[in-house]
Amino acid sequence: MSTSATTFRVLVVDDSNTIRRSAEIFLKQGGHEVLLAEDGFDALSKINDHAPQLIFCDILMPKLDGYQTCAIIKRNARFSSIPVVMLSSKDGVFDKARGRMVGSQDYLTKPFTKDQLLQAVQQFGASALPALQGVA
Repeated sequence: MSTSATTFRVLVVDDSNTIRRSAEIFLKQGGHEVLLAEDGFDALSKINDHAPQLIFCDILMPKLDGYQTCAIIKRNARFSSIPVVMLSSKDGVFDKARGRMVGSQDYLTKPFTKDQLLQAVQQFGASALPALQGVA
């Protein structure tokens, strides 16, 4: 298997500039196209405009939290197949379960490593491809 992986369009939603910037650097080093959003409303407009293949979404955000944002994405037939990976500084069983209840595929605890982020992209980005081919 070659190391040159498929390039994915990835949206990172986090109210922390530091987290957004580090995720962007890691993902770009992995060869991916990166979109950034600082809250749930910003994320929804970016999803509508750019149809990312994978979304990393912080849980604790002002206005619209990560659970609400994920639930809205999953309720929209156009975007429901986009994998969502929750990001949180808490590593609680309850948070993971609640994330799954709103439709997230996985959960990464912050601070995440470059390897964790890129592994999640490889794992979940590929599952979005067949579903999104008719969307473009």
